[in-house]
Amino acid sequence: MDTPDDYDSPWKDAVEHYFPEFIDFYFPHASQQINWARGHEFLDQELRAVVQDAELGKRFVDKLAKVALQDGSERWVYVHLEVQGSAQAEFAERMFVYNYRLYDRYRQPVASLALLADTTPNWRPDRFAFAVLGCKHELCFPVAKLLDYTQDQAGLYSNPNPFALVTLAHLLTQATRQDMNARFAAKWKLVQLLYQRGWDKQRVIDLFSVLDWMMRLPEHLKQSLWHNIEVLEEQEKMRYVTSVEQIGIEKGMQQGMLQGLMQGRLEGEQSGIAKGEAYALRRLLEKRFGPLSEDVLARLQAASIDELELWLDRALDADSLAGVFAQ
Repeated sequence: MDTPDDYDSPWKDAVEHYFPEFIDFYFPHASQQINWARGHEFLDQELRAVVQDAELGKRFVDKLAKVALQDGSERWVYVHLEVQGSAQAEFAERMFVYNYRLYDRYRQPVASLALLADTTPNWRPDRFAFAVLGCKHELCFPVAKLLDYTQDQAGLYSNPNPFALVTLAHLLTQATRQDMNARFAAKWKLVQLLYQRGWDKQRVIDLFSVLDWMMRLPEHLKQSLWHNIEVLEEQEKMRYVTSVEQIGIEKGMQQGMLQGLMQGRLEGEQSGIAKGEAYALRRLLEKRFGPLSEDVLARLQAASIDELELWLDRALDADSLAGVFAQ
């Protein structure tokens, strides 16, 4: 079985929640020059406004953040980050376009960084330039390649940075596309690693969500994994992952069905299932697209089971809310 894989949401969540750790893991030289004590600010809406007509290819994440430097100055500089999922001839040009447009907007230095998450070993774009009539314009940008970590998986397992675990999840997802049993074993090993790190509950939940989105399993193996996690948490006396939203979604659906059955009427049963599926879909949509409008919430509450199931299927891969609810 070849289970479709989704990276967009987990990469975004991981970068947003643990941005300093992300830069430190993939771009340590840049991280050493940033004064993280002064904080950072994401400027995603500003990025959208600047590059809205420069859609030059699919990527997992694009981010713009404002950071301070360690050089003692009061100035802020801008970090433009791309996590690119496929090899594309236009990628270096896009980095160049985004960089100069951002500079034009802010008139401040812009550092463009690229994390390459593709499967093409020799694709390593790190510059774009042109020269004409004695005038030369060039952008060189730092690049990290996930495939480069393949040969040091032992080092990733021992590295305490959360993005070592995210990198492992990415590499193991790619390596087990055609072998779900191998993916189950790899995912279970990473889940156990979550508890060995001594991280706080929220970090465990956040990173489990990343693993769970990346390393999708067929239903029977997913249920086996939940069972293993429940046993592990009972042994460790840590109710962490079993409180994560994926479990909540599934239990919400089960609870809805149980409520319907207890009512003893077909319409009651259907209502219970619908409530569970509406809850599942709402949490999934909020995770992918942010807070939902009152109109969308009302539409979920009024939907039939067939509609909810259709929207749940679409919500895993749709690029927007409009794509989920398209006629």
